[in-house]
Amino acid sequence: MPSIAEAFGLRGPRLAAPADLRVVDSVDRGLDDLEARLEDHLRIADPVADAVTRYLLEAGGKRARPLLLLLTAHLGTGVDDDVLSAAEVVEITHLASLYHDDVMDEAETRRGVPSTHTVWGNSVAILAGDLLFARAGQIAAPLGSEVAVLQARTFERLCLGQLHETLGPGDEDPVAHYLQVLSDKTGSLIAAAAELGVVVSGADDAYREPLRLFGERIGVAFQIVDDVIDLSADPGTGKDQGNDVRAGVATLPVLLLAKRDDEASIRLRGRLKSPSDDADLAAAVAELAAHPVVDETVAEAERWQRRALEALSPLPEGTVRRGLETFAEHVVSRTR
Repeated sequence: MPSIAEAFGLRGPRLAAPADLRVVDSVDRGLDDLEARLEDHLRIADPVADAVTRYLLEAGGKRARPLLLLLTAHLGTGVDDDVLSAAEVVEITHLASLYHDDVMDEAETRRGVPSTHTVWGNSVAILAGDLLFARAGQIAAPLGSEVAVLQARTFERLCLGQLHETLGPGDEDPVAHYLQVLSDKTGSLIAAAAELGVVVSGADDAYREPLRLFGERIGVAFQIVDDVIDLSADPGTGKDQGNDVRAGVATLPVLLLAKRDDEASIRLRGRLKSPSDDADLAAAVAELAAHPVVDETVAEAERWQRRALEALSPLPEGTVRRGLETFAEHVVSRTR
């Protein structure tokens, strides 16, 4: 099974020099250490609370956010105890947000297992998310006020993103509204991860804003690509084709389709909204997957990727910058 760093493209020809490999090895060791720390620090004395809060941790996860934090920490002192604690803060905050998201979205599965609220109910799932946010705050506090404030500010944006998604665009352009939701719900935490690597490792403060912008923008690209993957018929995705679309989620391809006024697009919108039967819905999803709006969606992800890469220009040449560039390229290459 490939390491997490390898899964995100950090082992390859662009990072093959001995100095590069030392950093990648350090990131991989840090991610292994992180797993052990998460196992330890997410233990809660109450048996029910312990089972619920560890449920999604044990289901696995990409660990993309800690990976970025451990990588950017090499602009400073590298991976040490404080950096690992900051990586815990980021991953536990992410886990907590998933509990809340699944309740709000009425999701039936998460990471290949039944979602928490389908097992224990909405109230328990929400409280489990709250417990995890509290645990992340406890780990953040000893790292200093900058870390604690950054974690709290990110938590606020996660909540605002979910609120705005729930309320809908109102009079705002639906695509612009959707992209802002992605910035808040996904970009903010990836940005915090990249920035925290600088803060906790004692790296030059001048790197904080470029990395925040990189994280925010590549986070939006990451989520847009997920919208494309949702329409894939590839069984390797582990999902049924068009899961989100079938559930009525307004993904970017659906929003772009709504802007088109040609007859075929209007007819397809109607079938997606009110299919005659399951077979008709499946056929409509397959038609959407082949529609030009998917290429437009990929182009939008690539635009955010380019903006993310542009943000890295103030960073010094070296392993960290090459690693971030490789990570960004991997994010969008998942559509190919």
